[in-house]
Amino acid sequence: MKKLLLFSMILGIAISAIAQDRAVVSKELRNFAVKKGSEINVVSEFEKVPGIPAYKSINFVEEEVIGETRYDLQTNTSIQNRIHVYDDGTVGAVWTMGFADPGFAGRGTGYNYFDGNSWGPYPTARIESIRTGWPSYAPYGENGELVVSHDFGNGSLYYLTRSEKGTGDWTEDELLGPSGVQVSWNRSTTSGVDNSVMQVLSITWPTANGGPIYEGLDGAILYSRSSDGGATWEMENTILDGMTSDEYTGFSADDYEWAASKGDNIAFLVGDSWFDMFMMKSADGGDTWEKTVIWEHPYPFWAGEVTDTFYCVDGAHHLAFDSQNKVHVVFGINRTYSDGATSYWFPFVDGVGYWNEDMPTFSDDLNALNPYSDAPYTELEEDYNLIGWMQDLNGNGEIDVLGEAGAYFIGASSQPQIVIDETDFIYIAYSSITESYDNGAQDFRHLWARGSWGESVWGEFNHLTADLIHIFDECVFPSAAPYTDDYFYLVYQTDQEPGLAVRGDEDEYTDNNINFMKVMRNDLIPIGIEEAQVPIHAADVSQNYPNPFTGSSYVNVEVRMACTLSLEVTNLVGQVVYTIPEKDVNPGTTRLEIRAENLTPGVYFYSVKAGDSTVTKKMVIE
Repeated sequence: MKKLLLFSMILGIAISAIAQDRAVVSKELRNFAVKKGSEINVVSEFEKVPGIPAYKSINFVEEEVIGETRYDLQTNTSIQNRIHVYDDGTVGAVWTMGFADPGFAGRGTGYNYFDGNSWGPYPTARIESIRTGWPSYAPYGENGELVVSHDFGNGSLYYLTRSEKGTGDWTEDELLGPSGVQVSWNRSTTSGVDNSVMQVLSITWPTANGGPIYEGLDGAILYSRSSDGGATWEMENTILDGMTSDEYTGFSADDYEWAASKGDNIAFLVGDSWFDMFMMKSADGGDTWEKTVIWEHPYPFWAGEVTDTFYCVDGAHHLAFDSQNKVHVVFGINRTYSDGATSYWFPFVDGVGYWNEDMPTFSDDLNALNPYSDAPYTELEEDYNLIGWMQDLNGNGEIDVLGEAGAYFIGASSQPQIVIDETDFIYIAYSSITESYDNGAQDFRHLWARGSWGESVWGEFNHLTADLIHIFDECVFPSAAPYTDDYFYLVYQTDQEPGLAVRGDEDEYTDNNINFMKVMRNDLIPIGIEEAQVPIHAADVSQNYPNPFTGSSYVNVEVRMACTLSLEVTNLVGQVVYTIPEKDVNPGTTRLEIRAENLTPGVYFYSVKAGDSTVTKKMVIE
């Protein structure tokens, strides 16, 4: 029987941590490396702090189990869009579901639907007629829904549509790869008027999975698009410019995902330890694309050779549009190197990074993504572009863990999700190894969340899975709905064994719950308290106009309260090249002028500072 789990201030034990009090694990754990593909079995010299400490609770989290699975691998790294909350209050959610371990002959998409009053019964059979996995879920048409998964046996994608969400028969069809080439690991969404355009990504099987080199790529990411439900494809299995063998040796499964579309504005993100993290963005539904390299890999065209140790994107990331169609990105951070025979990862390197289109990109320096403040040459700054990490629950200034974790091949804090509401408030959630939670042999991951009301103004950390029922739970694979109202919504997976039975980790096959969670968003951004103290939000600072420009350009700032206001322009290497000195302003619109006469043509960033709030955007001088 389904249970409704209400987290109260009595039962809840969520922590609200302060960013500047950040604690880290020992250098011994930070420097511990594991071969990619290996289990973790670390003997820690650090004593676990006994007991579960009590902390201030967030006000209201509601949770319900909506399904089960014994097949416990939802993704290799980045997470599919697996939940959608509709304007009428209904919800659809999917996951990879299988019960007959270890072969899982009946594996496929588990689907459940909330009709506005209650969820349906736990599904016991897949919605497809064949064995599938890795479903993506999106709205389709005026009131329908789309599910795309892969048929790994045939090496093709399998897509299901129906015109009325939550009811009726599914229409099934197949999207094959290029002739004689298998494809899998889809990411799919919809765009355009009434979400009528199917947008699909897949990858040709890398040689490690038995596939061929395709168009010079060992794993080629392919783009397909259909405006008629898959009857025809305007683009089919296309390698986009900027993603060819001229730029990369290949890609790996599940290192890419879509943003929820904004009409014809679409974008997807690609990134891993062994190639750049970059964004592909289109304002015309996929006819033309613009590529932005967000993190430049220090070893371009890496093909297995020996490397130094360097900090990197871990392959788990997410992105979202704001109201101005600007893209915001969150990503997990790790560390890696190759000895020429294999590559390694560092289970306890810890950090969630953040970037948006108005911020400088990251260089190829080996320490560019080093998440530790004592590091030389790091390009990360806490509460600016480093926004998530493990929390010090016992308050002793250190992270006390067993030092043994499940083998997800990601950082200690990772699997991030980002959602931006209609006022451009930012919500993030991520899975993090959590102090004081373990099963005696391995450390548990739990879910954490933060909110931002001005990009560089980040709120407290909130422990989403701190209730007593999750003391012995591994909480992973969060997928957040792009829609918010009074709540922030997500689905995720729990069981009582860290790691993955499917990958042969320490745990045996067991029942895993698929959980639906709704978090009162005021708990992530306390509207009416913190918001009232912030003089500007991201949406309050206009894009400079004209842009590009040669003479003068103007920025309108909508100030919410009396404060000091200033502007600073920096070049691509961070040098300040133009300033408007601080002045006192009252609530209302203030226009700021940027003069270009002493500046050389190129790309710059302007930062508007109002009180303690700063908003940064990009501009071009011709």
